[in-house]
Amino acid sequence: MKVAENINKQVQRLPEHTQAEVLDFVEYLLTKAERVQAREEEQEWTPFSLASAMRGIEEETEPEYTEGDLEERFTSS
Repeated sequence: MKVAENINKQVQRLPEHTQAEVLDFVEYLLTKAERVQAREEEQEWTPFSLASAMRGIEEETEPEYTEGDLEERFTSS
């Protein structure tokens, strides 16, 4: 017997208000599983996104600014 069939038979034996509690719990479990799956998919895409953002930086030969471009400014309060 499949698990789902066994669950269905057992739930049918419960009073209707308790069946509603079981349904709420099943919906909670589904939402939880969807969140876990979404997090896993996001983690799979993170390295790809970083690689895309950094593409071409390795090929830069000279910095855009030199040390001569740097200037410190101090303000008195």
